[in-house]
Amino acid sequence: MEQPVKWGVLGASKFARQFMAPAIHAADGAQLMGLATSDPAKAKPFQNFCSNLTVYDSYEALLADPEIEAVYIPLPNHLHVEWSLKAMEAGKHVLCEKPMTMRTQEFDQLIAKRDQTGLLAAEAYMIVHHPQWQLVRKLVSEGEIGKLGHISGVFTYDNRADTGNIRNRPETGGGGLRDIGVYVIGSARYVTGQEPDEIRSSIRWENGVDTFTEINARFPGFTYSTYVSTRMHPNQAMEFHGDKGVIRLTAPFNARVFGEARVELHRHGLELQVFRFPGDDHYKLQVEAFGRSVRDGVGYPCSLEFARGTQVVIDQVFEVARQL
Repeated sequence: MEQPVKWGVLGASKFARQFMAPAIHAADGAQLMGLATSDPAKAKPFQNFCSNLTVYDSYEALLADPEIEAVYIPLPNHLHVEWSLKAMEAGKHVLCEKPMTMRTQEFDQLIAKRDQTGLLAAEAYMIVHHPQWQLVRKLVSEGEIGKLGHISGVFTYDNRADTGNIRNRPETGGGGLRDIGVYVIGSARYVTGQEPDEIRSSIRWENGVDTFTEINARFPGFTYSTYVSTRMHPNQAMEFHGDKGVIRLTAPFNARVFGEARVELHRHGLELQVFRFPGDDHYKLQVEAFGRSVRDGVGYPCSLEFARGTQVVIDQVFEVARQL
């Protein structure tokens, strides 16, 4: 890539500081140029690893800079659509944290603006860029576990003590389903390319946010059961069970943080084949894929249409649970 894509970040969130801004800084074909925050103290940790970072005192000021080509948006969930639209209106490519919208219909605005401007806009659904998920998709599609019969999964952590966290506040789009449900739902859709025919769900609520969600669904040819929670001991796993084998992912969503990314392929009785990915950073890989799409026109692995499909399921899960 001849010229790196010049990036700006809207907001000095903890996640941006710990993961995405360092990934942009480290990625091939990317240059971290700017950070928008009204608090200079919040900019200092970013400047520790990117000393020439320009700090803007408002989101509007960063978007007005013609040098910035792409923006990463890690704002609270309820602000994602507004600032994604504003960024595209300012001529910037957009990588926005998930969930990119609060409801399915809002994706239509984003897709229309993307098509109107010709810019790249995407949800930061990083796991599809990880080679472990690309391998699982290949193994399932090539019949390595035979006919897929069932998918199961779990993703949990406990943030009850952090009462001020945006994930514990209904007004900022908090709750576990939007925060981590996208992973257990989207990963099944990514691997199989299928959508559920029938959904059953139950939700536990606390102060207006969902803290435990159980989902049972039927897809064409297989069944599905998962749960997510923000009030349980950290745990994550995904399993794809066929009539000739089983695939297990032991750190499917927070690879390297939760543990080593590992894909276990169980077949022929006790035969076990293990694929390990100790060094792959899906955040960095995501930024690099974004850059190839911007510079070279390479198809981006996670379109807005794909993200919209996951939001359709999330909306259905909420609707079914509220009818109980």
